[in-house]
Amino acid sequence: MTSPTLSVVSLDHLVLTVANIERTVGFYTSVLGMEARAFDQGRVALHFGLQKINLHEVGHVVDGNVRHATPGSADLCFLTKATMPDVISSLRARGVQIIEGPSPRTGAQGTMTSVYFYDPDENLIEVAVLDPAPVAP
Repeated sequence: MTSPTLSVVSLDHLVLTVANIERTVGFYTSVLGMEARAFDQGRVALHFGLQKINLHEVGHVVDGNVRHATPGSADLCFLTKATMPDVISSLRARGVQIIEGPSPRTGAQGTMTSVYFYDPDENLIEVAVLDPAPVAP
């Protein structure tokens, strides 16, 4: 008998290993507008939309099952409803150096325009604006 196929429907959270939680919280709250919330005996998560990023400070074991927790190894893409000129202006106003873009890309929800920059741990961060859906004739 064949077992049923597992089919996931959404991302609830991910865990980001960082060198310094306070510095990371400052960056993500001021640059990307996320909200920091404490949970589970002093841990910190960054909330946005219906998702969150749990922060794990390198050197502090949170989950013994994690084998290779390393700061700076992530590549994350966030969607925004802002315009790309507003994204660029906001990043520049906060002293964030754009390393690539704006460039056309294809994401999970369709075509988009993205810019790339690094967070304090040198994780690659992409902020994207979805292209408008084509209008049916």
